[in-house]
Amino acid sequence: MRCAVLGDPIGHSLSPALHRAAYDALGLDWTYDALRVPAGGLAAFVSGLGADWRGLSLTMPLKREVIPLLTSQDGWTRVSGVANTVLLDHDGERHGLNTDVPGALAAVNTATQDHLHAAVVLGGGATAASVLLALAERGLAEATLVVRDPGRAEETREAVGRHPHPPRVRILPWAELGPVTADIVVSTVPPEAQGDAVVAATRDVPVVFDVLYDPWPTPLARAATTDGRTVIGGLDLLLWQAVDQVRAMTGRFDVPVEAMRAAGEAGLAERRRDEGSLP
Repeated sequence: MRCAVLGDPIGHSLSPALHRAAYDALGLDWTYDALRVPAGGLAAFVSGLGADWRGLSLTMPLKREVIPLLTSQDGWTRVSGVANTVLLDHDGERHGLNTDVPGALAAVNTATQDHLHAAVVLGGGATAASVLLALAERGLAEATLVVRDPGRAEETREAVGRHPHPPRVRILPWAELGPVTADIVVSTVPPEAQGDAVVAATRDVPVVFDVLYDPWPTPLARAATTDGRTVIGGLDLLLWQAVDQVRAMTGRFDVPVEAMRAAGEAGLAERRRDEGSLP
């Protein structure tokens, strides 16, 4: 069977390493590739797939684009309005899943059992929505979305509002970010957006969840590690959402979590060695 992760850009993805490690451990002769599909190109790509295809992982900018192409959606896809997984059946059915929400919840639960009452989220896109829905499962009461374009964050606020017990969400323009008082800060923005002012503003937040895994550590993660605060990294999110993807695509419940984690860590270590060898 064939599976792949789609997105643009996609060359950076560690998903192939994790999924292939799972297939090897499970004794499955499956393939999993990283394929570039730009915005607007998903419908044509999906329509051209043969019966040997079983599943797709989706990254940006395709997580919302896929919704009209689905014949069914799981609960988290319906709530969030985004899907990061498509199961392909022989009869042409396309089942959308959002494993980012349970993946984020597993990553947070593994790192801390502290009460998370308030969150500050840097960025307001699809990943921000999924992480906030996961935190709502932990009883989050209030959240602040810090964004450059407040209008674009409304879709995320609406998605979070569909949770049975939604937190109160306010939207703050990036330029108005000041010292943060919260239990967790979530970053979905690139390292270059994490300047000294952002690091200083979040210095007193005890838990830092940065959804990036490459480059790592980000400025926020480095500062939190130096201060002895709890850090949740993008590899944690990638791992746990991939565990659910493997389970859904293969129908196997004995998913080799540690083998997948080791493959991800090895992939990142190899990248750092290669970068270090550059002139």
